[in-house]
Amino acid sequence: MMTFDFARIRQGAAALAVGLASAAAPMGSSAFAQETVKIGFIGPLSGGNAQQGLSARNGFQLAIDQANASGSLPFKIEGVVLDDAANPQTGVAAALKLTNDPAVVAATGHWNSGVALATIPVFSRAQMPFIVWGAISPKITETNNPFVTRVVTTLVNTNEPLAKWAAESVGKKIAIVADTSDYGMANVKAFTDFYTKNGGTISATETAPVGTTDFRAILTKIKGTSPDAVYFGGVVTEAALVRQQMVELGLNVPMIGVDGFHDPEFLKIAGAAGNGTISGIAKEQGNPKLEKMNADYEAAKFAEPSGPYTKNAFDAANIIIEALKTAGTKDKAAIAKAIRDINYDGAMGLTTFDENGQTKRPVELELREVKDGAWTTRP
Repeated sequence: MMTFDFARIRQGAAALAVGLASAAAPMGSSAFAQETVKIGFIGPLSGGNAQQGLSARNGFQLAIDQANASGSLPFKIEGVVLDDAANPQTGVAAALKLTNDPAVVAATGHWNSGVALATIPVFSRAQMPFIVWGAISPKITETNNPFVTRVVTTLVNTNEPLAKWAAESVGKKIAIVADTSDYGMANVKAFTDFYTKNGGTISATETAPVGTTDFRAILTKIKGTSPDAVYFGGVVTEAALVRQQMVELGLNVPMIGVDGFHDPEFLKIAGAAGNGTISGIAKEQGNPKLEKMNADYEAAKFAEPSGPYTKNAFDAANIIIEALKTAGTKDKAAIAKAIRDINYDGAMGLTTFDENGQTKRPVELELREVKDGAWTTRP
């Protein structure tokens, strides 16, 4: 009489099933699920600078969505989006959340320089690759931190040609108003150095904390120095209030500055007083990849319009993704090196980094002036 060992038969069938599943799975992937890799984004998603952060977040998300849809990755990417509210303490809390998640392998962040300077030590201690998409203080890439790179040029790159233009075309006496943040004070130094080097004189330098709403006393003192223009070193809300109060006090000279307040929100807050404001920005270099990104952004139906930093965060996310393809997902130091060594042709143009992790992309200054309530290119 024949007997059957049913336990052994069941074991054999189970082994066969696993073998068949493994054979059917793509090489290098799990039989049941693709690896999920997280990359982080931090920016101002609330408060007065939210428009910059929201449009950058959308560029970041667009890059991830396209990478996942391409079918060419051996892993799936998940974005972790956090708000820094343009506040250093909030930014540090967000950075700690990212660095404490073992699935997060790299991150990109920050529009505000003060927030970036506060979080960089967190990313550095965790040895997590971090790409700055918006903050422009020179201090960010001065120390050659191997885990930090930046895709945007610094405020030095825009203040130098702006100061030269101002000395040649606006007048030889300019007053300065700035906020007391790292960003504001770095602008004061850069503009002062370059403007005086080009033969200009600073008639007054006045500062106020971020969040100040009444600049009338400062502007009254400045009016007494009879400047040819007022340079503002700061960002959107305060810039708009300064411009409003300049007009209110009869200080009828241009307000100039770099790209910290070149934003649609400035127009909303300043209203008709905004006319005559001039911002020096890095000229956008048109290229087919930027055109495609803009078309894809429109097709994606994001709630917010694209902004000046959409392409920055889009390229930053794609640079991280390319580095993961090169270095894999496990070794953060190798990912950081792959980022630093990259030669990436994207929506911003060609991005390469110098020995400090700063983009080597050259700057051509473009002057944007508010006319009839809109930012227009100045000839």
